[in-house]
This record gives sequence, structure tokens and C-alpha cells, in this order.
Amino acid sequence: MLTTKDEAEDLIQRWRDSQEEDLTPEDYQQFKTLGSACLTEGASEQLLKFVQEEKNQGVVKSMGGELLTALVNEIVKKEKTRDHCQTAITHLTKTCSPNKLLQNMLEMIEDIDPGAISETIVVLLPHLQTVVLRLEDRRAACLGLSLSALHGQLSRLPVPYTLQQEEEDECGLCGCCAALALFLRPFVDELTSKDGKEEAAAEDEELKVELLKFCLRSLKDPLLEAELHKDRKSALWHFAVEIMAILHAIKEFPAGLVCCSAPRNGSVTDSSLYRDSRACLAYLVFVELLTVESFPAVFSPLYLLQCNMEHIDHLLTSKQESHLRKGLALMENSLKKVEDNSLPVGLMELRSFYGGPQNLRLILTDCPMRHLRESGLQLFQIFIDKLDTEAKHKFFRCMLKTSNHEGVESYVIKNIRRQIAFSMKGNPNKYFLGLDLLPLLALVFILPHGAETNLLTNMDKIMEGLNLLRYVFLKGKEMRSNVELWEGLCRIKEEYLKMLRVALSMSRAYYSSELKALKEGQKLKAREARDNARSGRLVQSVLVKQEHVSGMSPDTQQQVLESALVTFDLMDSLTVRIEEITEETLS
Repeated sequence: MLTTKDEAEDLIQRWRDSQEEDLTPEDYQQFKTLGSACLTEGASEQLLKFVQEEKNQGVVKSMGGELLTALVNEIVKKEKTRDHCQTAITHLTKTCSPNKLLQNMLEMIEDIDPGAISETIVVLLPHLQTVVLRLEDRRAACLGLSLSALHGQLSRLPVPYTLQQEEEDECGLCGCCAALALFLRPFVDELTSKDGKEEAAAEDEELKVELLKFCLRSLKDPLLEAELHKDRKSALWHFAVEIMAILHAIKEFPAGLVCCSAPRNGSVTDSSLYRDSRACLAYLVFVELLTVESFPAVFSPLYLLQCNMEHIDHLLTSKQESHLRKGLALMENSLKKVEDNSLPVGLMELRSFYGGPQNLRLILTDCPMRHLRESGLQLFQIFIDKLDTEAKHKFFRCMLKTSNHEGVESYVIKNIRRQIAFSMKGNPNKYFLGLDLLPLLALVFILPHGAETNLLTNMDKIMEGLNLLRYVFLKGKEMRSNVELWEGLCRIKEEYLKMLRVALSMSRAYYSSELKALKEGQKLKAREARDNARSGRLVQSVLVKQEHVSGMSPDTQQQVLESALVTFDLMDSLTVRIEEITEETLS
């Protein structure tokens, strides 16, 4: 520990007289301590003079890199010393060994104060650029190490959601992205300037790989999380534009990345990163139309849909709103370019074509965000409309078997009725106007727990099913031409209505008894209240069973029970009407 100015001068003189190979780790630590002490005492100008003095250049060249962390931290913390410290760092980056400087900078990035990530990166990047450009060997590998370390810190910053948050840039992510784009420009320009003029060296190919890795990491984080719209030219949108420009410069065109499931030359080993990045890229190209002109025009809408369904399926498996929104938007854009009734049944065998609609169904049933559920429902119908007749039939069967949700099932049943109506209007087919209709209807007209099925829970499906039955038998004359189909329809109808009547009878009896018990309990409580009022005595109130169990007020319970009985009456009237229509058709 140095205690006097003379001791410090003696030590500095010894360093001036020493060869670099004679310096010890203790010397490096003492030099670092002296520099930090100068800054702590407010002597940044004196430190700059020391760094610039000709007689100190040997010392600075050998050990100057040890001052970097203190100088950068001083810039981040104190505005008034910024110029002195910036000038000192600039001198160091041009004087010291670039390899040693890079090592010091990488260590600094690794140890950034979590509260000063963006400020530190923005200060450091121009100097890091100078150092990497000075490297003569392994420049591409060193750039890759730098980009990996920088992105690791960048990914710790929260991604702004609204345009106002981006403009305020409270955590500095947008500023970091802009600084990174400037940092990379000379390396990209170097590749562009050589394009086609000379044979690509191994170093250039390695540089392309490192730039590709960075682009893919950036597409995942922050761009996959960000709100990106072509009409909203935000800071992160401009960063996305820069990433696309880099991909173009290194000849990694969107068509290859979006449509190719394996990374080129094994450049990316993280499969999750690659899936996220390609999904974000597909969104930028097909939804936001960023560099869409580079996509080959020969690709048909069906082929592009097949490519994008992989990304749609991946995005819709996420629980994050930004991923879901991008997945829904990409699905809508891809489907709308395909003709109605054109998707063949063979596509349903592909994993992505099975997974995408299943994940869409989960959004409809499980997603807590209403706007996503509404968008999902619109897409659900668009997807159905694009399937050909056989594919619709298969898709409906799949949904009825796997959805386990009466809302989805009722929506499917409504679409079955539409397809039957469409088939009757000059579009006959075996799937909705032939024997293949029977196994589909068998999945519709089933009570999951027989006569003990909770009719209220399954109300939407049952009502939609009864409306379908009524429609089918109203059109009985058209359907009776196929004897086997008609007999099958009658059999399904008889078995279903028989079971439904039993279920209705049991449910009506149960709810009627519950309603009666509730009303009696209310009368008992009213009588006790009157008695208490007359006698002035406190009597413990009696809780009726239903109120205790449900937690509802008696009035609410009564409304629920009465509504249930009305629903049962409506179901019963529909069954009666269906029987009447059947008799009229047969007469």
C-alpha cells in the first residue's frame, strides 16, 4: 500500500525502467490501484496527462488496460469528468496491446453492475470496436466472443412494450441496440466491400458465422419480445431493419432461414434459439413485410403456409403474449393467401398442421387474455374455411375427440351444419351428405356421462346439437334418397333423444327439489326473523344447505336454479319439435 507521493513516483520510475516481461502481477495491481485512486480524488485530468506523456508510453502500453474499468465506471457515474476519461480510453485503445485490451473489456462486460448495464455498454462499444479492428489474428472469433458477452448482458434488460416506453427508454435497451448497430457496421462493410471481388478467405467465412449467430440471438431477444410494426418506426423496429440488412450482407437470405429447418454449417447448436429466431424472422417478413421482396416469387401460398406452420406452431405453444400475438398474426397472414376449400387432407398428417390448430384451440379455451381469444376464434374459422371437404371432416372429428371443451365442440357442430347445408346446395359429397357423415354425428350426439351428464355444463353443445338435428330432419326429403344414411340418422336421433330425455328428467327433478328446499329455507328464515323481532330475543339463523355449499346469496341461487329449469324446458321443447318434424317427413 502506497502512502506518499514520493513512493508512487519511485514506483512509476521503476516501471519506466522495466521491461514488460519483468512486470509482476503485483505491479499490475498497484498500477490499477493508483489509477483508481486518482479518479476517486477527482484527478482525472492529471491521470490523462500521465497516460499521454511520452515518457510513460512504455508503462501505458504494458499496463494501461488495467485502467479501463475505472475509467468507464467514472464516465458512467460522473458527467463532469467524461471528456478526460473518454480521451484517456481512446489513447489506451490505440496504444495498448489489442489482445490484452480485449481481455480486459470482456472481463468488464462480464462483471457489469446490474444497475448500469446500458450506460456501460454504450460507453464501451466505440472503444471495443477500435480494439477488435486492430486485431490481426482471430478477429472473427474475438468479435464473436464480444458479441456473445454483450448480448448476455443485453438480454437482462426488460423489453419495452409500448411506444412511449421505447421513447423513454428507461432501462436503456433501445440505446444499446442502436449502439450495437453502429458497432457492427465496419465489420459488415468489410464483407460487403469484398463481395464478389476476391475469393472469400476462411476468416471472412468465420466472420459471417459470428454475425449470423448475433443476428439469430437478436431476433430471439429482444425482437421476439418487442412490439414491431412497420407503421410504428420505433427504435427496436430500426434495430430489426439493421439485423435484416446484416443477414442480407452475409448472404443469409430470409427464404433460406425461414424454410430450412437446420442451420447452415452447424453455425447454431441451440435448437430452441434457432426455432425462436426463425419464427421472429417469418413474422417480420410475412406480417411486417420487411425484405419480403427478397422471397422467391415462385413459392406458392400453400408452400409458404407449410413453411410457416412450423413457426406458427412454435409461437402458439408459448405462454408469452408477444409470442402469441406474432403467432396469430403470422397464421392469419399465411392462411389468407390460400384459397378457400383448398387445403388437402394430407396436410393434417404433418405435425405442424396438427399442432398449430391444437394450440389455437388451447388459446380459445385457456388463454386469460380476451383479445387473444377473440383473434384466435376468428382464425379458427378461417382455418376451417381453407380446408377441403375431406380435411374439414377429419378436422371436425379430431376436435370433437380431443377438445374436451363444450364451447369448442358447439362451434364445430355449428360448422358441421354449415357444411351439410353447403353440400345440399349443389355440392354433394360423401363426407357431409353420405355415409361418412354418420361417424361424425356419432361424436356429436353423445352425452359424456350418459343420463348423469351435467346438462348445464354441456348446454352449448347440446343446444347446438339439437339445432343440427332439427335442421337435418327438416331437410329429410333430400336425405331420404340415401336409405342407409337416413336409417343411420334415425338411429342416432332415437338413441340420443332417448338418453337426453332421461337426463332431462333426472336434472329437472334434482333442480326442482333444490329450488323447493331453497324456498322453504327462505320462508323459515323469514319466520324466525319475525319471531325475533316480536320477542326481542337473538336466535341463531339457520343456513340452508345450498347457500352454505355454494357461497351464493339465496336470491342468486334462486335465479340460477330457475334459469336451469328454463334451459331444461327449452331442450325438452326442441326434442318434441324434432320428433314432430320426423313424423311430418315420414308422412
